[in-house]
Amino acid sequence: MKNRSAQKDPRLTLVGAGPGDPELITLKAIKALQAADVVLYDALVSQQILELIPAGVPAFSVGKRAGEHSYKQEEINELIVEFAFQYGHVVRLKGGDPFVFGRGSEEIDFAESQGVPTAVVPGISSALAVPASLHIPVTARGFSESLWVVTATTRTGALSGDIALAAQSTATVVILMGLGRLTEIMTQFEAQGKGNVPVAVIQNGTLPQQQSVVGTVASIATQAADAGIGAPAVIIVGEVVRYARALEHVVVATKSMA
Repeated sequence: MKNRSAQKDPRLTLVGAGPGDPELITLKAIKALQAADVVLYDALVSQQILELIPAGVPAFSVGKRAGEHSYKQEEINELIVEFAFQYGHVVRLKGGDPFVFGRGSEEIDFAESQGVPTAVVPGISSALAVPASLHIPVTARGFSESLWVVTATTRTGALSGDIALAAQSTATVVILMGLGRLTEIMTQFEAQGKGNVPVAVIQNGTLPQQQSVVGTVASIATQAADAGIGAPAVIIVGEVVRYARALEHVVVATKSMA
């Protein structure tokens, strides 16, 4: 690659692109993109957001998706540092918020260990924005006083033990990256006698192609399969799901939630 910025100091800005809707990216994130010398972006960053990258600025996909990882995290870390010394200002563009299951801290730690100064631009997390897209508040007086945000699996691929702990609480539980383990996850809630608790599963939240199903702990796995819901999807468990609006592309299990 041609060295475009031999006179520029290396630096990294970790930027959250938001939950998907290009209008939900922050002004500060846009300014960071406009000042980029090179961009490394994830798979969930929409084409409309990528179009905000100035013409002539190199942009490389380093996205990781279930079953089709293009780069290991260690390789991404190395690329960030390599490009910082080659180009100058690296913008690492990640879906949602880079500090909510985005491994942003790992990238910052590695860059700083190699002498690359860093900055962070937070993004709107899908854990909050996607429920809101169906008018589901993650907390609501009289329904939920707290919120759990849980990733479905550990780094070894095992089901997270925090799901069983969350199932014991009265909190709203938002589960990210869990669609493939939906039946197992709901079993944890059923074990706590919560078969009738409302659940929503939302695919492509905040985007025009958003699809959702709303049911209960006991019914949602079958409903999601029948509706063809796929990844990426956010799972919301809790009484607050009763606020869900029957928007377009939403299937509501009215009988099971009565």
